[in-house]
Amino acid sequence: MTCKLPSRADHVGSFLRPRSVIEARDRRAAGEIDRAALRQIEDEAIAELVRWQEGLGLQAITDGEYRRYFFHTDFLLQLDGVEEQGGIAKAFKNDTGTDVQFAPPKMVVTGKVAHRQPIQLADYTYLAGQTTRTPKVSIPSPTMLHFRAGRDGIPADVYPDMEDFYADVAAAYRAEVASLAEAGCRYIQMDDTNLAYLCDDSHRADAKARGIDPDATPRRYAQLINDSFAGAPDDMIRAVHLCRGNFRSSWAAEGGYEPVAEIMFNELAVDAFFLEYDDPRSGDFAPLRFLPKGKTVVLGLVTTKLGELESREDVLLRIEEAAKFVDIDQLALSPQCGFASTVHGNDLSVEQQAAKIRLVVDVAAEVWGS
Repeated sequence: MTCKLPSRADHVGSFLRPRSVIEARDRRAAGEIDRAALRQIEDEAIAELVRWQEGLGLQAITDGEYRRYFFHTDFLLQLDGVEEQGGIAKAFKNDTGTDVQFAPPKMVVTGKVAHRQPIQLADYTYLAGQTTRTPKVSIPSPTMLHFRAGRDGIPADVYPDMEDFYADVAAAYRAEVASLAEAGCRYIQMDDTNLAYLCDDSHRADAKARGIDPDATPRRYAQLINDSFAGAPDDMIRAVHLCRGNFRSSWAAEGGYEPVAEIMFNELAVDAFFLEYDDPRSGDFAPLRFLPKGKTVVLGLVTTKLGELESREDVLLRIEEAAKFVDIDQLALSPQCGFASTVHGNDLSVEQQAAKIRLVVDVAAEVWGS
């Protein structure tokens, strides 16, 4: 069976920001440099990052999300009708046992949602010009405009019928996908925290309090993502990453994929699912039994939250365990999440980041061949 991914060794997309980019962002915020100067510094850092990824053996190449502060806000705020408000306060947890208090920004709708202009086009064009490998663009899932605020974040006088809201969001995303496709992009990944949060009992209870049915919502979200990809070229790789929260090596949700797996795998019309499987909070591999032929699960077995490197033997054993539930030819390997879903980054070094990517590449070559 042929895997549509450029390689069995992939990654979620974000990398630790270099000091040059962090300092330039601070200087831009202080009014010391203009947008063009910031972009030039980002360009130089991204060009170096591309060479770094290629040197490690990756075939899917990203810009590391170096131009973003958060993985979702920088994109969503460029849509008409979307504004940022305070987030859902949540104690992010980590392996130190010390909670990290963080309220990820939530998007609220203040007008009709529309695609005003291309959002990632210039970024993609620059990235594509730096590599002969497959440029990969990651964008936030369209579900981010619904889950964190719920109906309360979508005024009834703007959208009396929620189906009109979903239709406008999907149309905006289709326009973005079309602009990227026309420029030659053939690999788009949508980053979705919400399907993963619907696997967590506490988040399911919180969702009910916001008027969201945790059992019915996965099906509606699958339809929204499908509608957002509708019209994309047949040769475009469509991927979804399920994330349980990723802020300074901490997470916000836990729980296995069983509550959403059957709907997600069978009703989401995508080629690949990037799933977090780096520790016991991710549950077991049994939900993979629902994966139909023709789709790939990218096992996130190498954590981005800790610097300690996993052993090759442990990763190989985990792949064997997963293969008890799904054909090994429908599997691939990656880190569990990005290394920096926000500008803050996770608590590991650039050298540790490289070692983890190298491990993924080497193990994938051993299991599936180069």
